[in-house]
Amino acid sequence: MKKKRKILKGQLPQIPDKKIYLNVNALEKGDYELKIINKNKIIKKTTFKK
Repeated sequence: MKKKRKILKGQLPQIPDKKIYLNVNALEKGDYELKIINKNKIIKKTTFKK
């Protein structure tokens, strides 16, 4: 009796090839708003405190 081969497949999310770093230690104390823009449209908006 022959064993059936199982074919396993998986997909990994695409890994970004470029990185952007924000050094929060270099910022003064206060409230900040970070906006990420693509083609003049805000795609992500977040606020944070230092």
